[in-house]
Amino acid sequence: MKIIRHTDPDYATAAAALNRRAEASDAVREVVAGVIKAVRERGDAAVLELTEKFDGAKLTAEQMRVPQAELDAAWEAADPTFKRALESAHRNVSAFAQRSMRQGWEFTNEQGATVGEVFHPFERVGCYVPGGTAPLVSTSIMTVAIATAAGVPEIVVCTPCGRDGTVNPGLLAALKLAGATEVYKIGGSQAIAALAFGTATIRPVVKIFGPGNSYVVEAKRQSFGVVSIDLLPGPSEVLILADKSGNSAFIAADILAQAEHGKDSMAGFLTDDAALLDAVVAQVGEQSQTLSRQAQLTPVLEKGVFLMLVPSLEDGARLANDFAPEHLTLITSREDAILPLIRTAGAIFLGNHSPVAVGDFLAGPSHTLPTGGSGKSFPGITADMFQRRTSIIRLDRESCAKSDPIVSAISAVEGLDAHARSVSIRAS
Repeated sequence: MKIIRHTDPDYATAAAALNRRAEASDAVREVVAGVIKAVRERGDAAVLELTEKFDGAKLTAEQMRVPQAELDAAWEAADPTFKRALESAHRNVSAFAQRSMRQGWEFTNEQGATVGEVFHPFERVGCYVPGGTAPLVSTSIMTVAIATAAGVPEIVVCTPCGRDGTVNPGLLAALKLAGATEVYKIGGSQAIAALAFGTATIRPVVKIFGPGNSYVVEAKRQSFGVVSIDLLPGPSEVLILADKSGNSAFIAADILAQAEHGKDSMAGFLTDDAALLDAVVAQVGEQSQTLSRQAQLTPVLEKGVFLMLVPSLEDGARLANDFAPEHLTLITSREDAILPLIRTAGAIFLGNHSPVAVGDFLAGPSHTLPTGGSGKSFPGITADMFQRRTSIIRLDRESCAKSDPIVSAISAVEGLDAHARSVSIRAS
């Protein structure tokens, strides 16, 4: 873990380094560009070759799709306690989604025209569900269930399989409950390319959702324009901002919960209380010894965890906005003063008893959130992202006549006399 104090001579440099932008490395961009080119040119053949290369699974085109009977069987065979947990999460997420969808409206403008908006679900979307080091059953709920709540009729899921060509049955059960209509056991940037450009087996979608590693995120970025994308959700991260009211054991537990994702995950802790910082360091060391995923934890604790003693919580809030974390935990006795200062977090967890894991699995809002600093531009997944907005405009002769002189004046400046005529011919 890296520990930095505002009294250190390199504090300003370390603080400035927290101001991130979501950019892929040249190496990642190059690999992904090659994958997309291969899938566009060779379709299924390229997807299968890349799946064998990156995931070690040798499949045929016919084996890519998970049969509906397998999804049904996975749900029926699932442990009852697990099923009840999934159902509870599904109810919360669906209820939250239904309340956050946009509704059509209309009003009359100054000239008497009726204007408004209508919203329709996208016809066919793709949801990427990671399954590398852990089968993320929760992501099934946090993406597919929202698409279902929004009324999307075709929900296509891609998730990586194991070397033996199988997908975790718990993940399949979650996908069944969430409402997936097609499931393909392919992952990585080749899955995103297949969703975006289509193959003989996988018909293209119109929008892609879901988190993934740096290659998956870059594939979404490079596919943008051919399809729409939700956001840029990469490796998991948390930033915790706390004053002396913070519970060191709880804070350490949240740091370790993020670290166990492994690979490029990050966890940061900012505090204005030196005693709390020392206590958190001790708790991380103590609690980490009791956890099972040591292979994932150890490299993240070495390279992806930082703790900073800041001059004040206000300074910490400014650094948090620079960092734009996926998850931000705020623990302070001055919540009313500090919370309004936080502007760029994907999700904010308030107080000592709001663990990020509840947001990951259960609370209601989607856990698919912007990472890598992209929270400065993107929100997390919301139900209205699964809706297509269309504006509606209706004029009668009277409102057209009232609009005529305004259109004529603007058209004259733009040199578009046909635009003016198209109105005046109706208004006369």
